[in-house]
Amino acid sequence: MSDSFMDAMSSMGGGSDYTLDEIKKAEKLKKKNGGTLSENLIKVTGRNPSSMDLFAGADAVNRQLMLNQQKLDREIRELNENLHKDFGLPTMTGGQTASASDASSAGTGAALAPLAGEAALDAFSGVAAELEKKIFGQEAFIKKLIIAFKRPYVMPPEGKHAKNAMFVAGPEDTGRHLALCELAKELYARHILKSPDIRTVDLGIYPDAAMESIFLQDIYSALQSGSDILLFEHFEECHPSLLARISSLVTEGSFLLPGRYTMQKGQLVSVQNALASDVVSELSASGKYLVFLTEKSLDKAAGVLGAPFVDALRGDVCVTAKLDEEAIGKIAAAELEELKKRAAEQCFFNVTFAEGFAEYGADRARRHDGIQAMRDFYDSVLEALVQARLEGDYPRGTTLTLGVEDGSIYALNDGERIDLSALLPKDYRGEIDEIRREMDEIVGLADVKHYVLGLEEYYRVQKRREEEGLKTGSVSKHMIFTGSPGTGKTTIARIISRYLKAIGVLSGGQLVEVSRADLVGRYVGHTAPLTNQVIQSAIGGVLFIDEAYSLYRGRDDTFGLEAIDTLVKGIEDNRDNLIVILAGYSNEMQEFLTSNSGLKSRFPNIIHFPDYTGEELLKIARSIAKSKGYQIDEGADMHLTTYFNLVQATRAADAGNGRLARNLVEEAILNQSRRLAAEPDAALSVLMANDFDLSE
Repeated sequence: MSDSFMDAMSSMGGGSDYTLDEIKKAEKLKKKNGGTLSENLIKVTGRNPSSMDLFAGADAVNRQLMLNQQKLDREIRELNENLHKDFGLPTMTGGQTASASDASSAGTGAALAPLAGEAALDAFSGVAAELEKKIFGQEAFIKKLIIAFKRPYVMPPEGKHAKNAMFVAGPEDTGRHLALCELAKELYARHILKSPDIRTVDLGIYPDAAMESIFLQDIYSALQSGSDILLFEHFEECHPSLLARISSLVTEGSFLLPGRYTMQKGQLVSVQNALASDVVSELSASGKYLVFLTEKSLDKAAGVLGAPFVDALRGDVCVTAKLDEEAIGKIAAAELEELKKRAAEQCFFNVTFAEGFAEYGADRARRHDGIQAMRDFYDSVLEALVQARLEGDYPRGTTLTLGVEDGSIYALNDGERIDLSALLPKDYRGEIDEIRREMDEIVGLADVKHYVLGLEEYYRVQKRREEEGLKTGSVSKHMIFTGSPGTGKTTIARIISRYLKAIGVLSGGQLVEVSRADLVGRYVGHTAPLTNQVIQSAIGGVLFIDEAYSLYRGRDDTFGLEAIDTLVKGIEDNRDNLIVILAGYSNEMQEFLTSNSGLKSRFPNIIHFPDYTGEELLKIARSIAKSKGYQIDEGADMHLTTYFNLVQATRAADAGNGRLARNLVEEAILNQSRRLAAEPDAALSVLMANDFDLSE
């Protein structure tokens, strides 16, 4: 570098500033052909360098060297942290062994440590302008966010307190995450932060006090990480006892650990009954920015985290605004440019836009108060262009004019109209059609089937309303199945779980079938964790509670009431990805709904499963026999129908309905085997009337 710099200083003359790229090219040419840097600059650019040019060029090279040094520093820090975590080696700091970056920086003079005091404050100059180039319509939010990050340089934290804590809120999809990420990168580039990374902690994964050990390990890991910024999300879903410790990080700067711990290979390990040195007794937020991100208002956060938490924020409450027309227009223009760029790079198409295309994309953002809907639309356009490139034989650089008509995307190519929407993959319906066939094979239950299959129509309409920007309904999906045993409640619950996954309402589609014994604990403090564990296992699917009324055995049943209270809270916390079905007798279920004031409103869908008729039980018997490789002789139909009708009329509630048919068929198979011993020439797969014992 020094030789090149001296070469550059030796030349004078007129010209304009050189870019770093031009200087790099001149350096390569010099190494290849010889000569001075200035001579090669003239060859590369055709311009004579001035002394100011060369000073600017040298400055550019120095800046690049500093960026390279920062990258090396980061890699060394990460290596050091990994050694620390994996092998328990001490972290090398200023008073210990010098790192490679220390030796390297000695020769370059690069400032590796983050700036402090007045120098850091000066480095904030112009940050807002840089962020506003990427985040539109959030000038006030950006200003508040930068103030929150500047605060510790004017009001330094005391003792173990975090550098600062801030509350970031606002509607979804308005740039909250993007602003934080871009600010972190900008402050790192300006030597204000030591890392551009943000460590995210999802507090929603700790809904139970029993998860304390995992929670402590994760918080310890986050606090020990090299990230300056810790981002806490979904704090409103965290268990209060665990959330209190997070609140203490803000108000007190630390929290005490519930016992004796030590650090072993980067892990926080309990040493309650062992002698140990270097015991960790508390976790501190010192040196960290604590950011709490949510869609909730500050008042609601205060109800969860407490008034002392809000007071400790010192006014650093940053709230994004709903995107206005100007912001949407800027975002739309940027997204269109991105679409053009990706179409050229990935598909080798030169795309232009018909009238109304840009407005259509922007309108999707207006309808949803955010930009994700617009981005989803442009992603689908790109997906269609990729498919067009794969299927068609288009010369490189073919110009396509994109447009939208009646919601369908098209492209014009020299007058040829290409239906891009037709190139997009259609929704998979194989599982849906299979479930419908399975439903058709179920005997009876016409009203139940009608309700279940109607769910797809309802959710399809809601999706269309959302796409058109109309208000969508949010109805309770939880159900109560009433009816006698054996009427198909569990079978229908299993079909519902698969069906709702197939149409996109549920993410998992599993059926978790439980009873009182799976939810109610055996001692004080056992019930809530047990119930929460069951709820967690059912998230994404259907939780089916058979004989649900057994959870409530009167006001003195404290364990049962605790299970019901926990269930109601779990339903509310997971309302978008969990369906609960309660099953039992009609009268008992009505009494059960009075056990908790929140139950009845959350289970408006009461579906009654009627007892089967004699004709329906005959069909069920035939189906069961067929599944076992047998068939029922037609001569037995009248006898079986009469028998089933008589049983259903007198004792349907305890006869078992479908189970009655199953038991009768299985008994007939045993009787047939005895008959075949005496009639060796009789058909092996036919059940005759005298094989069925209808004596009762």
